[in-house]
Parts: sequence; C-alpha cells; structure tokens
Amino acid sequence: MLTLGQTYTLRVLKMTEQGAYVDGENLGEILLPRKFCLPDLEVDSDVSVFVYQDSESRLIVTTQIPKVQVGEFAYLKAVANTDFGTFMDWGLDKDLLTPFGEQHRPMEVGHSYLVYVYLNGADGRITASSKIDKFLDDEASHDFTPGQPVDLIIANSTDLGFKAIINHSHWGLLYKDEVNERLSFGQSKRGFIKFVRADGKIDLALKQEQETRDQYSMTVLNYLKAHDGFAAVHDKSDPAVLQELFGMSKKTFKKTIGGLFRQRLITIESDGIRLTALD
Repeated sequence: MLTLGQTYTLRVLKMTEQGAYVDGENLGEILLPRKFCLPDLEVDSDVSVFVYQDSESRLIVTTQIPKVQVGEFAYLKAVANTDFGTFMDWGLDKDLLTPFGEQHRPMEVGHSYLVYVYLNGADGRITASSKIDKFLDDEASHDFTPGQPVDLIIANSTDLGFKAIINHSHWGLLYKDEVNERLSFGQSKRGFIKFVRADGKIDLALKQEQETRDQYSMTVLNYLKAHDGFAAVHDKSDPAVLQELFGMSKKTFKKTIGGLFRQRLITIESDGIRLTALD
C-alpha cells in the first residue's frame, strides 16, 4: 500500500498538458507536473517519484529527491517563520512545516535543527518535529547484534559521550574516550553496534573492533618509531598524558600495549615501553 512521504517507482498511465499521471495504486491516479517530466517520458514508462501534497493540499508526485522521508530524522535548515510554525528546506519546491507545538525550542531562520518527519494524525499532512525524544524509545525491542553496521545521526552529547540515533529508530551511545574525531550535532555517520546491554540499551563504535585495535596499535608503534623506540609511559601513567600522546583513554592504552607485548612487538619496562626492534 502506498503512503505519503515515501519514494516509489510508478507506471505512467497517461500524458496530458499538465504532465504525466502515474498509477498510485490505492491512492489513485497522481499527477507528475510537466516541469518534472523528462523529455522521453511516455505511457507505460516507470518513473521514480516521491509522493506528497502541494501547497493546496492536492496529492502530487515529484522527481525531486527529498532530504528526508516520513519515518526518518534529518538535520534541516529553517527558512521561514509564519503564523503556523517554521518552514524547513527539505529539498522540494514546497517547504516542510514544523508547527510551533512541535518545536523543542523556538526555531530561528537560518539555523538548522534535527527533526523527525511523520504524518500528522489530525490532517494527514507530512509534518516535522524537533521533539525527537518522543519518537525514540530506549526500551523498544530491537534485533541489533554486535558488529552489525548501522547508520547513525549524532543527536547530542552527555557526560559519557555522544547520543546517536541508530537507523532512524533507536538511541545508542558513543563513549567519548573511544571517539578520536570531531563530531557535530546532526552529522550522519556510518557506525557499528559494539554491545547490547541486558536492559536493551546499545553501545556504539565508529569502527569495527578489530579495525579499532589495529589503529590504536599503529598509533603506539608509530610514536615509538618516531621517538627512538621508547616512550616514558606505562600502565600507571597519568590518563591526561596518555590522551595527549596517543589520543586514547588509559583503559584503551593498557589493552593496546598488552596486545603489542603479547605479539612481542614491545617490551614493558619499569620506566616506559620500548620497541623490540627498530625497522
């Protein structure tokens, strides 16, 4: 069944002066305005279109690609304030409305906000909301598994790290001592499920575990090679020093040098760590 706010490949039923009418199945025939029709479009052609409503609330389709669809989160710019709310640029000719009642805080034109797009139950219109918490549930069931690749949207920061939206459906957490790059609000990232806790909450990683371990190991080895094979740090060193030298937490550093020691790539001495051999 077709619904508003989604992209479909639909068949052209007829061509008119106004444009092409496509088979909207349960929604009936829907107009694709002439300005969106490619020159070679003809009856029985298949065309990828987005289903929405025009400024007069008429059902319509477009070949424009929206930045977000119904059921998804996106970081959108506010372009106009009206008596009804704030309109956002979502990539279509008709901007997307965020009603005042759906604004986490008053929106300012020119600023961007993380919003969720849904069908308004009152009038069936495609609507945005910046009250994102009500569309996510920490306790909702899921089937995520460790190591699974996922799409993330960075939503906010906490004392522990960064909260991210996973696959437009669940909250997850990136621990700050495991993030070695600059993250910004609304940023889309590829990530991985690191651990699913007993209460269903999800820990995330930006890299797969083995890739992360290898990266940390190379960081330490490269530092040693650049400093005559020796670093005056060990598992009891000040965490701030380890963070400054290697960009990793004390816990991560201890695991890393432990792995390098087991591979016989370094020796651990009373006053620091040393390469077993220099290339």
